[in-house]
Amino acid sequence: MTISDQTITMLGLYVLLPIFIAFLFFIMWDISKKSNAGKQGTFWIFVALGAGFMGFLAKIVIEFVLKTWVI
Repeated sequence: MTISDQTITMLGLYVLLPIFIAFLFFIMWDISKKSNAGKQGTFWIFVALGAGFMGFLAKIVIEFVLKTWVI
């Protein structure tokens, strides 16, 4: 049984990467609690460090839109 390169890529991109992102959100929450950042500090921690996650979601949405309606 052989696993193709595409299968490994899809597994990593759509399964393992979201798990890693969820772990990063846990780390951001833990940092805000340990530093007593308060509501506003916690908000800015999530905004600054969560921007990469939003980029990942935007990429998935853009790919879906281009595959569905444009191509």
